[in-house]
Amino acid sequence: MENDELITMRDITKTFPGVIALDHAQLTLRKGEIHALMGENGAGKSTIIKCLTGVYDRDSGEVHMEGVEGNINCHSTEDAQKIGIATVYQEVNLCPNLTVAENLFIGREPRTKAGFIDWKQMNRNAKKVMDGLEISIDVTQTLENYSIAIQQMVAIARAVDRDCRALILDEPTSSLDDKEVEKLFRVMRQLRDKGVGIIFVTHFLEQVYEVCDRITVMRNGAFVGEYTVAELPRVKLVAAMLGKDFDDLAAIKNETMASADGEVLLVCDGMSHKGTIKPFNFKIRKGEVVGITGLLGSGRSEMVRCIYGADKSQSGKETMKGEELKIKAPIDSIRKGMGYLPDDRKADGCIGDLSVRENIILALQARQGMFHTIPRAKQNEIADEFIRELSIKTPSRETALKQLSGGNQQKVIIARWLATHPDLLILDEPTRGIDIGTKTEIQKMILKLAGEGMSVIFISSEIEEMLRTCSRMCVMRDGEKVGEIDHELTQENVMKAIAGGDN
Repeated sequence: MENDELITMRDITKTFPGVIALDHAQLTLRKGEIHALMGENGAGKSTIIKCLTGVYDRDSGEVHMEGVEGNINCHSTEDAQKIGIATVYQEVNLCPNLTVAENLFIGREPRTKAGFIDWKQMNRNAKKVMDGLEISIDVTQTLENYSIAIQQMVAIARAVDRDCRALILDEPTSSLDDKEVEKLFRVMRQLRDKGVGIIFVTHFLEQVYEVCDRITVMRNGAFVGEYTVAELPRVKLVAAMLGKDFDDLAAIKNETMASADGEVLLVCDGMSHKGTIKPFNFKIRKGEVVGITGLLGSGRSEMVRCIYGADKSQSGKETMKGEELKIKAPIDSIRKGMGYLPDDRKADGCIGDLSVRENIILALQARQGMFHTIPRAKQNEIADEFIRELSIKTPSRETALKQLSGGNQQKVIIARWLATHPDLLILDEPTRGIDIGTKTEIQKMILKLAGEGMSVIFISSEIEEMLRTCSRMCVMRDGEKVGEIDHELTQENVMKAIAGGDN
């Protein structure tokens, strides 16, 4: 190992039934650097991290760490922590019902001479640890009282206090707003300056160029290359991730958009949900893609939940194809021709232990009822059709959904709704946390569906993505629809509307 190398992984191979997850992959982390690990979903990023941290046993290859003798084989995360490797995941795995101090020192609480937990000492130690990261919070409060961002800081603080030398941050910014991201970056830079090596896994290119020193790109389980941030322009990074010249997303054309005088499919008049969304009016035409934009917490998701019936509307009325709807539960919406992909696929969409086939036919089976089972041959036919149509990468239709990458899980959930042939498809953050290539495929799919006459409501935190796909945007702020933009749909005008609430 070179003097500044902290961890080197060479020729790492890992296979699962029918899948080569890692094919002689490699990764080098240096002391005092923030190192981005980039690649599409399914590229092998999570797998190589799990091989490093003891979640998986690798099939072959070598791992070396400065100060640790020989070829390292961690068989558990505890083994990894003992040699100074800590991981903070997107879903914080701490105990929300315990205090910040208890979470920091769980399993290693300071004790009195009599053997009891020394609560005062633990709280003092916890405050010292958090102050060291310039995070000013009450460590005696339970963790659930704090934002996801603060919870992640606590997880990082715990790792730092356990003398971690290598910190792995796996998609830590997916649920954070801009101010919270900047706080996280400040802590990351502070740790880097103290000599900690940080592996940063993210899908946000701008964040890579803001905070990282080096980039390792993986594709299809293999190492593509290692670069300094300065030597790798964004276009070349994307090309390395995709393995081909990047077809600029801006080239997607809105040629298939519905005309302004097309047939109206759905009309919402004065609908609301107490405590989440104020009365709003909304309409969408056949074959139209309408975006709903606004800052986090503006009411975007609450609006579509009200339209779909996941949250029952407490005022106004909803009309579809001229018929007033009486939506008491989401199954009523499904039967009327709606499909809804929620923003949290893990909590509200994926059923990981069921197969790809079972996940795809789920909504269709629910619509038909439990006494009208879809024949197995028909299920296979439907599943195979959408696996092919959406280019879902899976060993077979019977593979458990949890074994697929995040982007392919998302495609399966989209397939679930397409299998019902809905008139209206609601997509809430369908491209969050997935790679650029899959994002492009989903955007093109939305335009294709609109061209075939399906109406789509599309929510995304990325305004540029919505500009490429939507013909019109509704602007939300503080639980209220404050405007619409249907002419001069530019990023500048959308930002002004979000900030000012007017057209």
